[in-house]
Amino acid sequence: MEKKKHWRRPPDTPLRDVLRVPEGERLDLAAYDASATPAGPAGKAAGLAATAALGPRLADLQERLYAASTAGDRRRLLLVLQGMDTSGKGGTVKHVIGLFNPSGCRIRAFKAPTPEEQNHPFLWRIMQALPKPGEIGIFDRSHYEDVLIARVRDLAPRSQLASRYGQINRFEKSLADDGVTVVKVFLHISYEEQRNRLLERLDNPEKHWKFNAGDIEERSVWPAYQEAYEIALERCTTDEAPWYLVPADRKWYRNWAVSKLLLEHLEALDPKYPPGDFDVAECRRRLLAT
Repeated sequence: MEKKKHWRRPPDTPLRDVLRVPEGERLDLAAYDASATPAGPAGKAAGLAATAALGPRLADLQERLYAASTAGDRRRLLLVLQGMDTSGKGGTVKHVIGLFNPSGCRIRAFKAPTPEEQNHPFLWRIMQALPKPGEIGIFDRSHYEDVLIARVRDLAPRSQLASRYGQINRFEKSLADDGVTVVKVFLHISYEEQRNRLLERLDNPEKHWKFNAGDIEERSVWPAYQEAYEIALERCTTDEAPWYLVPADRKWYRNWAVSKLLLEHLEALDPKYPPGDFDVAECRRRLLAT
């Protein structure tokens, strides 16, 4: 498949610029090679090593972010993961968030809305799960389900769906204004690779618990889902909350790319340890006297 031009950047280009979905352009997911490794390490072994090497720096920045919040810094980061079934949302959470201190992470997997959630506007349940200052939040699926599956399965009138894109953009801008760095990642898997991963689940009894027969039916509407994603990514990539398109056929690249994107955003925040509000020398003297 043809690669988009914005994947062909100089080696020193930040990954967030390489993978960012461009604004104001028609998006054709079929033109993106889901097995590509744009700006990535040279192969799986190098990719696994590079991802592990990012761990200490990510952990340090996470600690700084949390420490800054104790002095009133309201900044935090929210990673939004979207993608077709088997694209690796859960795997990303397991491998990438494993590089962080879990006590500073707030992870939420969004399933079908509960009766209580259905009695509220669609963004209500999202607002209940947002990270607190100093935290890193991770959404496995998100508010975008309400313009994805709702569109494919006609769960809401098209006029209502059209208004939701604007609501989402205003909501995400309000998050950015309140100190939330929103990192939205679309895990782009190919139709063929999804079949392979579903077959792996069928062929391994230890993975039967992960298999859902409904996934086979969902494959019959693959084109409709691709169109729904194209529309959502086109209409909801903004300066405040851009979308990043991560090829996900190669799991090692997916994990490296998401880790690298998080690192770049945390480095841009550059959180600082707050200064102590006490006399260090005096406290040291008193401690030594005990």
